[in-house]
Amino acid sequence: MPIPEFIVTLRDMVGVHPLWLPGVKAVVTDDGGRLLLVRRADNGRWTVPAGIVEPGEEPAATAVREVQEETGVDVEVSHVAGVGTTAPVVYPNGDHAQYLDVVMACSYVTGEARVNDDENLEVAWFEADSLPDLPPLHRRAIEWALDPERRTHFVTG
Repeated sequence: MPIPEFIVTLRDMVGVHPLWLPGVKAVVTDDGGRLLLVRRADNGRWTVPAGIVEPGEEPAATAVREVQEETGVDVEVSHVAGVGTTAPVVYPNGDHAQYLDVVMACSYVTGEARVNDDENLEVAWFEADSLPDLPPLHRRAIEWALDPERRTHFVTG
């Protein structure tokens, strides 16, 4: 997985100590209600496209960029579906991080879904009632994004 250059610079200063980083999950639906998922190369799990917000980048722009980079699909962000936090993560190299998790509901605009990077093994559209096994926070992101009332969800405790 390529590490953003700003994180490499931060790691030079703080070592493996915990970093608090903003992240985005992009829940993409097409006109038929199918969901766009990626199967990650690092752990083989299906997830929604996701990534780290670059310094100065707007979270909605991050969602659009990450979906394009990972899947070759262009999307439009319709709304913020929710905001939460992830559990602390320890990476194989010993780095520690935790993420502010901003969930964006996105609509397909154009493009053929395909593996478009080295972070993923597969890219596919799934019916909402036929999803593969997903990590809990990715399933939560989908539930938030598919809320028919389009509320912004958050965790209060």
